[in-house]
Amino acid sequence: MRKIDWYILKKFLVTFFFCMMLFTVIAVAVDSSEKTDDFVKTGLSTRKIITEYYFGFVPFIWGLLFPLFVFIAVIFFTSRMAARSEIIAILASGTSYNRLLRPYIVGGVFLASLLWGGNRYLIPKANRIKSNFQTTYIDRNDPQKNRVADNSYYLRVDLDTYIGIKYYDTAGKSANLFFMEKVKNNKVVYNLRSNTLRWDAAAKKWRLYNATERIVDSMKETVKQHADTLITINLKPEELRKDEYLKDKLSTPELVAYIHREELRGREGLSALKVERYRRTATPVTVILLTLIGVVIASRKNRGGSGVHLALGITIAALFVIADRFSTVFATKSNFPPMLAAWLPNIVFVAVTWWMYRRTPK
Repeated sequence: MRKIDWYILKKFLVTFFFCMMLFTVIAVAVDSSEKTDDFVKTGLSTRKIITEYYFGFVPFIWGLLFPLFVFIAVIFFTSRMAARSEIIAILASGTSYNRLLRPYIVGGVFLASLLWGGNRYLIPKANRIKSNFQTTYIDRNDPQKNRVADNSYYLRVDLDTYIGIKYYDTAGKSANLFFMEKVKNNKVVYNLRSNTLRWDAAAKKWRLYNATERIVDSMKETVKQHADTLITINLKPEELRKDEYLKDKLSTPELVAYIHREELRGREGLSALKVERYRRTATPVTVILLTLIGVVIASRKNRGGSGVHLALGITIAALFVIADRFSTVFATKSNFPPMLAAWLPNIVFVAVTWWMYRRTPK
């Protein structure tokens, strides 16, 4: 890294953080104006709203718009350098165009690493703060978002155990009908039925009332009656309630474990969760691609100045967002592979980046 590399890298990072702070202020101002009535209805102080909502909202905005911040920052400061003929001077000194890209790549990889770590751990924690506030104070009066999930379930809790729950009440954490079966070699070897199922908060287990237990082997069947008994199954009450913010609140290791557990239970409709899992890795790569595209666009001097570069950059960013949305919809509404849905925009824009790089005067 030479002095010119540090000069470009410093401009890159300073411009990026300035753009991030500027857009954050705008986003907070717009969001607060939209939710003013909701904030008033909560009865919370300004300090409480900041700590219980905006401490989660701000990192959420950073994660959502991070690639766009990088893209705008690269175009803005590189365009200014081109307008002042600094790019021409650097290339005229004998520095190759590929060498000029080194500080951009270093900065892009550094910011992509920050986003990768944030997507895995920090942003999900912030989303948990934001979603808890949203659920507690804003969604409670919305009948569409406050509705309870279906009250009947049939799940596989491990490799050979199946359970059924009917008429489950999420408020009381209880159900009127429950059964559990264990199957080995395509034969039922165990059956448990109960008229009432209730979560025991003290024991952290499910309690059954008026339960009938049957143990079946090749020769006989043993029947036992239980007026009151505790059972241990791999199922928590919160898993029986619909949570629209679940995929955003889980860290990446938690999300992977959750997907694996739900697949074991035979649950369908996990495409949205899988797309989110793969996107947390794909988005940091997007940062590097947009960095290179920004350099290619803005390093050429033209009469329109930064305005033309920004207009072209915003157009490309809009196309990227549209491609990302389309691939997500195809994955969640059809049989489109979730991994391909998360990575398809990057695959397309790798080709776009290479094509633009080849056409750039060097």
